[in-house]
Amino acid sequence: MNQAIVSLHNVVKSYQRGKQTVEVLHGLDLQIATGEFIALMGPSGSGKTTLLNLIGGLDRASSGEVTVAGVRIDQLSSGALAKWRARHIGFVFQFYNLMPMLSAERNVELPLLLTSLNSAQRKKNVAAALAVVGLADRARHKPSELSGGQAQRVAIARALVADPTLLVCDEPTGDLDRKTADEILSLLQTLNREHGKSIVMVTHDPKAADFASRQLHVDKGVLVQAEIA
Repeated sequence: MNQAIVSLHNVVKSYQRGKQTVEVLHGLDLQIATGEFIALMGPSGSGKTTLLNLIGGLDRASSGEVTVAGVRIDQLSSGALAKWRARHIGFVFQFYNLMPMLSAERNVELPLLLTSLNSAQRKKNVAAALAVVGLADRARHKPSELSGGQAQRVAIARALVADPTLLVCDEPTGDLDRKTADEILSLLQTLNREHGKSIVMVTHDPKAADFASRQLHVDKGVLVQAEIA
């Protein structure tokens, strides 16, 4: 197996709800190899989105070790974590999170504004990312001029443009019809198989999970099952 891109050891995540402490993840261990496409599944409230947020550095574990891309991100300061996240993680969300007044190419460029790339380099990277997702001809279109599937492709291009180590996808097809969803999932599969991108995707949809190379099932804060797709 390839070297682990994600390694969690004895991870606990809890929240305060008034005076009550609610534990969402219970001593969870997880290894994800570089180059895997993982589907995280489980019922609502199972802890899968919490787990995804820990892997992506959007949230912190209450205890335990979280190592992603060779870095113990649970030990980073807030500032260092933000810089690490910008370099290593590409996020894809259910509702695209595109800026409505910006064109597709400007939306894709946004993560690069945090880098040292000059304008010409940014433009080149944006064009390459839009070409990868099949939207080179929609670069000047705003989100309102795009279909749902096209908007999600722009969001994927934005996630790819800085060449992240890991793609983190939270219900990326939850707002799409079946045909369009399958097209987006096929794109993710191509990014994994042909471009070598490691992907962790939360989904409720068994058909979506079938596109992954491995399925992990989370229930009541623990991993209960792992399958090779």
